[in-house]
This record gives sequence, structure tokens and C-alpha cells, in this order.
Amino acid sequence: MSEKLYAWLLRLYPARFRAAFGDEALQLYRDRSRDETGFLRKLRLWLDLLADLAVTLTRDYTPAAAPAPFETGPSLLLLPDQSPRTAAMLFGSLISLATLVALPFLVSHSGGYPQIPGPSAPRALAFADAQSTSHSDARNWSADTADRKRIIAAVIANLKEYYVYPGVARKMAAALEAHEKNGDDETVSLGAPFANLLATQMRDVSRDKHLRLEYSLSPAPDYSQGPPPDAVARFRREMKQQNCTFEKVEILPYNIGYLKVNGFPDPAICQSSALSAMAKLNDASAIIFDVRDNHGGSPRMVALLASYLFDRPTHLTDIFTRPNNSTEQSWTPPPVPGNKLADKPAYVLISSSTFSGGEEFPYDLKMLKRARLVGEPTAGAAHLTSAHRIEDHYTFFVPSGRPINPVSKTDWEGAGVQPDVKVDASDALATAQKLALDRLQSGRSSK
Repeated sequence: MSEKLYAWLLRLYPARFRAAFGDEALQLYRDRSRDETGFLRKLRLWLDLLADLAVTLTRDYTPAAAPAPFETGPSLLLLPDQSPRTAAMLFGSLISLATLVALPFLVSHSGGYPQIPGPSAPRALAFADAQSTSHSDARNWSADTADRKRIIAAVIANLKEYYVYPGVARKMAAALEAHEKNGDDETVSLGAPFANLLATQMRDVSRDKHLRLEYSLSPAPDYSQGPPPDAVARFRREMKQQNCTFEKVEILPYNIGYLKVNGFPDPAICQSSALSAMAKLNDASAIIFDVRDNHGGSPRMVALLASYLFDRPTHLTDIFTRPNNSTEQSWTPPPVPGNKLADKPAYVLISSSTFSGGEEFPYDLKMLKRARLVGEPTAGAAHLTSAHRIEDHYTFFVPSGRPINPVSKTDWEGAGVQPDVKVDASDALATAQKLALDRLQSGRSSK
């Protein structure tokens, strides 16, 4: 009965989680249930499970930041959008309350509470041996020093080979070595906590928002030959469900076109969606692009959408990548036949949530003086990432490239993209509509 109940609880996690970890989680539950006999140990097992569910359920419905799987080289970040179900949030809240009520009883009878590992899978099961380990020797129960040293050495090697700024890579490597020497890494278990700690140590030096080290219970994909076919297929399905992140296309009053796009997925997958959206706006007198919730993706989609604002191929940016120290120019493709938007007033809505490739689009247009930006300064994450497998279960997302704008000779890393008209993000659309209307009326009166 208890196994059926746990299997039912697993159904509250997202489908992508169940596909990746469901069988393994059930097996871990069976193993731990078999080993933990007696009322108190069974109670602690279920309290671990419920605490894990309460803490991680909502977070697991927000996908971890990951480069778009269709990119075979460095990519600007794309964060899919998925909201937690109301029922799941309510259930998680009830479980949290029950856990808080039961926790004092558990602690008073168990002599200690195991450290809870990270979010990649049900954490109370992922490290089942923790249940018999006291807090005083928690640093030793999951791995020995050799394991840590081997993983840290692999991370450092990847930093030195791929990170976009070699000098910063050396500083991050030195910081990792110093933390290891001081024993700072021994306070957490291997797995997600260890990955998160190393990533934090590196970001404390670089302040690079794209840099991530992730752990998964199942073997990590090997990106050396490009994205795995199953990842590409899964991404295609997600993009189809989300209309390739083209959330809204409409004509506002006074014939002002409006496009809200929350990502820049690769045209190899989503070109038809982009062409369809822009075709609906082709007769607009002005156009507003809304990237306030855009978390990036492919520079090729950035160039495709930007091409509608020019009457000829236009140089947007240069993309520098390591380790070969090469630079590739990014240009808009030739305009789509029949395009009428090349000379129309254009506005781009931005916010502090606009991230990565979502920032390139407004930055390039601002440098070319082709659009006015309305809203808040963006996140300031310009680098492009490449994925590298570390050991069997760690994936290192290394910022290995950066855009270099031919006008500014730099990028928006750290500083963000600055709006031309600074207003709260919630007021950006109304402000842009007024600016567009004023521009259109001014144009009519001058004729």
C-alpha cells in the first residue's frame, strides 16, 4: 500500500521529471523501505518524502536554466515557460503544514535530521544512506576526498579550455582550489548540493549569470557530438505546445502591431511560427516587440525577426568563441518578400527579466538606432554557453562565447541593456503605444 501511495505522489511532479526519474525514484523507495524497519524509522522515511515534496514540487515546475538543446555550439539561453498546477501548489502547501507540525516529534525521537540534498530528484531518496548518519560526520557519508578532487579538477580543466575570458577562468580555478584546500567543499554531499556549491564559488568570482554546474541522478547527456536526439525531439514537442513562445500577435488601436515573444527558438524548428506571426503584422503602421519575459535562445531567430525592420541584410553583431578564438559575423537574412515593416516606427519592451538572447534583440536594434526601447534595464547576461559532461552525472554549462557589437565594440554583460524611455515594466506597453501614436500623428501632420 505504501509503495502505491508513493507512486501516486510522484504523479504530482511534472511529466518530464517522471520520465527521467520515476522508475529510479520508485526503486530507491523500495530499497530504503526494505532497510528501514520499525515505527520511528518508517515515520522518518515518510517525513523525508513529504518534506522533499513540499520543498521541491513547485520549483520542479519551473524548468532549470538550460541552453536550447537544438544548438550544436554556444547558445544564448532559453528558459521554457511552465507554471505549476494549482492543485499541486495547494497539495504542497498542505504537506508543508503537516511537516512543520510533525517535525518537533521526529527530531525528539531520532537524534538528528539528515542533510537534504539538491533539487534534481526526490532528495530524501537520492541519498538514502543519510538516514543513518549523524550531523557530526555528515561530511564523510557520501564521498571521499578523491571524488571531490576529481570533479573539481575536471571543472577547472573545462574552465581553462572553454571560458570566454581566460584571465577570469584562472581566477575561478584559483578560487575553487582555495576552497578545496580550506575544506569548504566537505560540508555538503556530492550531487546537487556539491554542484550548486561549486557554481556559487565560480560565480562569486565571475558574476557570470550563464555559468552553471548541474547534477542529475540519471546519466548526463554527452554533448560532444551535438544535442542528443531525444532532447531535440522533446524540445520540438515543447515548442509546438507553446507555439514556439510566440505568445500573442495582434493589431492594437490605431493600427499598431504588437508581438509578444518569450524566447528565440532556432528557426530550424520555429521558422514557420515566426513567419506566420510577422505576416499578421505586415500592414501595421508601427510595431511593438514585447520581450519583457524573453529568456533568450538562438541568435539566428534574433536575426530573423530583426530582418523585418530593414530593407537589406544588416550586420547585427560579431560572435567570439573559445577555445579556437574565432569570430563569426551575424547578419540579418534578406528581407522576406513583400515585407512592409522596414520603414515603420519600432519599439521594444524590456524588463529586468529580459535575459541573454532576449537582450541581444533590443541591444542590436538600439545600436543601429532602429527601435526605441521602453521599460527597465535588462538582466545583463550576454555570454553564450556550451555544455560539457563532467563525470557521469554532472553537466557544466560554460560561457564560451560573447557578442561584440560592431557599433559599441562591446556587449551588455553585467550592465544590462538600458531603455531609451525608462518606466516600470508594467507600464511599458501603454507608454510605447502612446509614443507610437504620437509618432504616427506627427508624421501625418507634417504631410
